[in-house]
Amino acid sequence: MAGAIAVLLDADQIDRLFAILAADAPEENRPEPADRAIEAKLGRDAFGSLVGVMLSAQSRDAMTALAKRQLLERAATPEAILALPEAEIAALIKPCGLYNMKARNLKRMCAALLEWHGGVVPETRATLMALPGVGRKCADIMLRFVYDTPEIPVDTHVFRVAGRTGLASGKTEAALAADLDRRVPERWRWGAHMWLLNHGKRCCRARRPACGACPIAALCERNGVGGH
Repeated sequence: MAGAIAVLLDADQIDRLFAILAADAPEENRPEPADRAIEAKLGRDAFGSLVGVMLSAQSRDAMTALAKRQLLERAATPEAILALPEAEIAALIKPCGLYNMKARNLKRMCAALLEWHGGVVPETRATLMALPGVGRKCADIMLRFVYDTPEIPVDTHVFRVAGRTGLASGKTEAALAADLDRRVPERWRWGAHMWLLNHGKRCCRARRPACGACPIAALCERNGVGGH
């Protein structure tokens, strides 16, 4: 768990960590979404993107995309989704799993979106998280990849890398995201999510992490080094 880290990296070590990760993909540190796969998955339509992010919980990308397409082809607006029976929504989004809960949350989100915002998806973390079924990660993905603000969404990969290295601490993804907000300097914030995510996928894997080939191993608390 990320919360188990006893020693957090200091400001100089955080700079060193991001400088190393940035060397292979400096283009990530810019306002425009550099990751084409994420941009293609979300699209640039705010409501469709929000639906997609809500469907993505504990779902593979291909299944999320299929569920999103089936739903939005049938009902592409908050009003249209509200007009559907919950059972029909569940059937349409079944490929992404947890479909009964997600159908219920989608109906509740659409009702709140219409009542509070006239059907327009809001653009701040607080207002996004006030919508039923929208948590911190979902809100930060919307802010980073739809509204182009320098947030650091914390998924399982970011959570693992940040916790193992001592970059940030938190027992949950939301708690660690709040700590990253406090600790990551502005100059690294555009690229931080993709650098950490890709490092988690390619090197700092959950099982059998490739520590021997890791470019930031000397900064990793997991190795008992912590950069000291």
